[in-house]
Amino acid sequence: MPTPAFEEIAETFEFLDDWEDRYRHVIELGKAMPALDDAFKVPATKVDGCASQVWLLPRIEGQGAAARFDFAGDSDAMIVRGLIAILHALFAGLCVADVLKVDAGAELARLGLNDHLSAQRSNGLRAMVERIGTLAAETAR
Repeated sequence: MPTPAFEEIAETFEFLDDWEDRYRHVIELGKAMPALDDAFKVPATKVDGCASQVWLLPRIEGQGAAARFDFAGDSDAMIVRGLIAILHALFAGLCVADVLKVDAGAELARLGLNDHLSAQRSNGLRAMVERIGTLAAETAR
């Protein structure tokens, strides 16, 4: 149930043969993302478990399982900003009930990220996915 935005990223990754090109593409996705205002870079939005500084700010419209999920995010590392952009493409615009159904591990595996990220980056990516799931679960109640 990937979003069209995520499918576009997956198609681009299929087109790019070399991991270095894919890595550059992830960084470009991060550069294209709007920066999070410093006022929102607070402990409540910080994601623990990431080697870099990461903040995710939920922007959810509505209530309950039908609420529309969105978030803004930022990091002090460009590659991580790119990972945030990929997660945004994967989850933004879904209702929170559908966010909880997304198999993020399987979708991200399509991009080959697990094979090319350091253990610390993989742990950080998992922490971001867990935070997104927690935000969606809290809203779905």
